[in-house]
Amino acid sequence: MRVRHRPVGRARGAADAGLGVLFAATLAFWAYRIAVTWGGAHWWFGCAAGAVVCAIALVRRRDRARAAVAGLAVAGVTVLVTRLAGLPGEPGPAMALALSVLVGSAVRALPASRAAAVAAGGFAVVAATWPAVPPSSGLPPVTSLNAAAWLAGLALGSCSRLFEARHRAAAERVRREERLALARELHDVVAHHVTGIVLQAQAAQLAARRRPERAEGPFAEIETAGSDALAAVRRVVGLLGDAGDAPSATAVPERLGELVERFGDRGGQGVQEGREHGPAVRLDLSADESAWPPEVAVTVHRIVQESLTNVSRHARQARSVTVRVVQERDSVVVEVVDDAPQAPAGYRRGGYGLVGMRERLDALGGTLRAGPRPGAGWAVLATLPVPARARR
Repeated sequence: MRVRHRPVGRARGAADAGLGVLFAATLAFWAYRIAVTWGGAHWWFGCAAGAVVCAIALVRRRDRARAAVAGLAVAGVTVLVTRLAGLPGEPGPAMALALSVLVGSAVRALPASRAAAVAAGGFAVVAATWPAVPPSSGLPPVTSLNAAAWLAGLALGSCSRLFEARHRAAAERVRREERLALARELHDVVAHHVTGIVLQAQAAQLAARRRPERAEGPFAEIETAGSDALAAVRRVVGLLGDAGDAPSATAVPERLGELVERFGDRGGQGVQEGREHGPAVRLDLSADESAWPPEVAVTVHRIVQESLTNVSRHARQARSVTVRVVQERDSVVVEVVDDAPQAPAGYRRGGYGLVGMRERLDALGGTLRAGPRPGAGWAVLATLPVPARARR
C-alpha cells in the first residue's frame, strides 16, 4: 500500500508556518504593551526569551523530549531572572503559547513516563509564577494565563494520544481478524493438497500391485503435490502469530464474474440517493481462475470484494468501475479503478479494509498500491506472485 507522505508533510509545514506567524504577532504585541506600560527597555528580555522558546516549539518534531525540556528550562530561568531583576512577569503570552505546544506535543507522542514528566515540568513553571506572598485579589494574571495554556496543551495532547491509541487498537484488531481468517484458509490449503496426495498414494498402490512398471508416475505426482503443499504453507504461515484454537474450514469463494455481477445488481450495496442504480461495473478478466492456488484465488477475490465495497462506501458519485485481472508470466495483477470526483487533499479512502488487504499481500509476497488517480477517481493495484507449478 502506497502511503502518501507529501500531503501530510505539506500540512505540517503549513501548520508550523501559521504557528510561526502567530508567535511573531504575539511577541510583537506583548513587547509593545510592555514598552507602553513599563517604559524604557523592559520589554527586550521577555521578548528575547519568548522568541527562544517559540523557536524551540517550531522544531519540536526533531526530538520532542529534548525540545520540551529545553523550553521548560528556558522558561524556568526566565521566571527566576524576572523575579530577581524586577522585570515584568514571565512567561508572557508568546512563551505561554509555545510552552503549551511543547507540552501538548510531548504528551501526545512520548512514552507515558516521559509525557508525565513533561506535564509535571509545565505545572512547575506555572507554579513558579505565583508570587511569594499570594495577593488577596486572587490569581495573578501571569499565573492565570500560563495555567490556562498548560491545561489547554495537556488536554489537546491527551485527546490526541487517546485517539491515536484507539486507532492503533482498531488496526491491530483488523490485523488479528485477518490473521485468523488466513489461519482458516491455511487449513483449507493444507486439506486441498493433502487430499491430492492421498488420492495419488491410493493410485500408486493400485498401480504397484497391478502394473509395477507404471507406479513411477503416481509417485512423481505425490512428490509434486507435496512440494506444492509445502510452498503454500510457507507462503502463509509466516504471517500467523497466535491463531487461537484449531481453525475451521472456509467456503470456496465465488468466481469473480459472479462477484462483480452481484455488486452491479445491488447497485453498489444499495440504491444511492438520487440514483436508481450504482456505478456500472466492468470486469476485464484475462486469467484462468481455476489454475490459481487456493490462497491466491481467495486473496484475489478478497481484494476485488473490498475494493468494490470501498467504492460503494466512499465513492457514491462514481459512475463506472473497472475491475481488471491479468495473468502475467509469474504473477497475477488486480486493478480496480473508479471515476469518482477528486476527494479533498489528505483524504484517505478504505480505512481498515486496506490494512486487511495489505496483510494478505504481505503474507504471499505481493504488493499493494492504493491512491487517487490524476484528475479524478481512485485506483487499487495489487500484484501477487504465482508459484511456478501453478502456472503449468
